[in-house]
Formats: sequence, structure tokens, C-alpha cells
Amino acid sequence: MRVGIAGLGKMGRVFTERLLAAGHEVAVWNRSPGPAEELAGKGATAVKTPADLARASDLVITVVTDDKAFPDVYEGPKGLLAGGGGKLFVEMSTVSPAAHQALEKTVAAAGGRFIECPVSGSVAVAREGRCLGFAGGSKEDVDFARPVLDVLCRQVDNVGPVGAGAALKLAINLPLLVYWQALGEALALCEPYGFDPKFLIDLFAESTGGPNALKTRGASIVSSLSGTEPAVTAALDTLAKDVKLMLETAAAQGHPSPLVETIDKTFGRAQKLGRGGTDCSAYPAYWAKKGKDERAGGG
Repeated sequence: MRVGIAGLGKMGRVFTERLLAAGHEVAVWNRSPGPAEELAGKGATAVKTPADLARASDLVITVVTDDKAFPDVYEGPKGLLAGGGGKLFVEMSTVSPAAHQALEKTVAAAGGRFIECPVSGSVAVAREGRCLGFAGGSKEDVDFARPVLDVLCRQVDNVGPVGAGAALKLAINLPLLVYWQALGEALALCEPYGFDPKFLIDLFAESTGGPNALKTRGASIVSSLSGTEPAVTAALDTLAKDVKLMLETAAAQGHPSPLVETIDKTFGRAQKLGRGGTDCSAYPAYWAKKGKDERAGGG
């Protein structure tokens, strides 16, 4: 299949590389041309505008930072819809359900077809094709996209209408974001006793409360506890953005979310102290050290 990918951040690049390896023809576009040129060297076709991308593709995937990018990418004389005709657009960004529902209407008004498929999984997980995909949209359109999505995900579920996938992605992420805060507070309790970081994280991972994230990110947490910043695969800034989407969605549905409100505040404080660009797995160590500094009067 001829696939277009608009948005070549970490996930967009990994998706492109996997699709090329699977034998698909892939055209790529990015607001800054560097990533597209780099992928052109690996077999992709770099195009100049989103409209060109749509014309060159049977199916178009978009992976952008947030919904503020949608108008520039989809609309206008150079946007995807100007070259899309009846093409299928697969939106894979992490945004609110309302944002995907609004975009679905925009695409339909221009004669296009639309599904969402946000994924659960880090860049490392995506590189191995082990993400979980939450597809929202008609069965016909999801089935059309499945040969592409199955290359990117180990499991793709058609979870309902557009909006359901975005809501499920936020719901899946919520307990993990709360856990990063909980783990930081737990490590602060242990800090005065000088436990070996690897022993401590291995023990947490084997406990009844240890999530899968400790098995996949345990080494990064140990590294951060030992004073070495891990490689960034999911920055705290990205998680903080997701937290705000969770609060926005909860408010739209009319229910409180006190835990998420607390995480929003604590992540926000870490961002103000310059931690936003660090990997999320470093957050528990930051919190444990913060507690130590505060006990010592360090602020």
C-alpha cells in the first residue's frame, strides 16, 4: 500500500521505518524538512506539502504534537484535504476525544474518510511493533487500514466510534502517570536507608503493586537513582500534556479527577525546575531527591 506520514517526530520516524521494512511505499512530510530528507535516504519519498503527501498516498497517517497543528496540516490550499479526495486519514496523535471528533467532521465535509488510532507504547516499544492500537471509526475503514496498522502494533482493536480511541488512550495512560508520582514518594521513604537502587527497583517490580513499566523501564529508573540521566523516550513535558488532556476530558464528562489534578500540579512544579525535557522514568528519582532536599532545607 502507498502510505503517507505527516509528522516525523520520534513516533512518526519509527512508523516510517517499520512500514518501509514491511515493503510499503512511504511518502513523508514534516514541517521542518530535515527528518523527511533523512528518511528519504532510507527509501521514503519526501514531499513538499501535505497536499502532495495525500496525492501520493492511498492512506495517510498523521502524528502531530497536539491538535493545534491540525488546521495547518489538514486545511488550506496546501493541506492534506486539498489533495485527499476520498482518501482515508488515520490520526494517531494523543489528543482529546473532542479534538478527533471535530477533525472527523472537517475531513468528512471535504469528502474524505477518517479514523483515529492512538497507540499505547514508548518509542522503544514502537520500534519493535509492540504498541497497542485503539482504533475509533467505522469497521470498513478500520479494516482498510489494518494491513498498515498491524505493522505498527501487536494488537489493534476497533473500540467504537471516533473519540473512543482517544478516550481509551488517556485512560490507559492515567494509572501509569499516577504511578510515577507514587513511586517517587515511595522512594523518598526509602532514601534515608541507602538501599542499592537496582535492588530496590527489582524488589518493587516483583511486588504485587509493581506495574509492567518497572520491568521495561527499570534500568532507566536505576540509572536516574544512581545519578545518570536516562535516554529520553517519553519526556515529562509529553506526560504533562497528556495530564491536561485527561483533566479536559474528565471536565467535559462532568466528573472530578482529584488524583490527576494533583499530578498536574506536581508535574508542573518539575517543569518549572527545568525537568520537562527529561525522560519520565527519571521523575521518581527527581521526587525522591526533592524530598531529601526539602528535609535538609534545600527548597
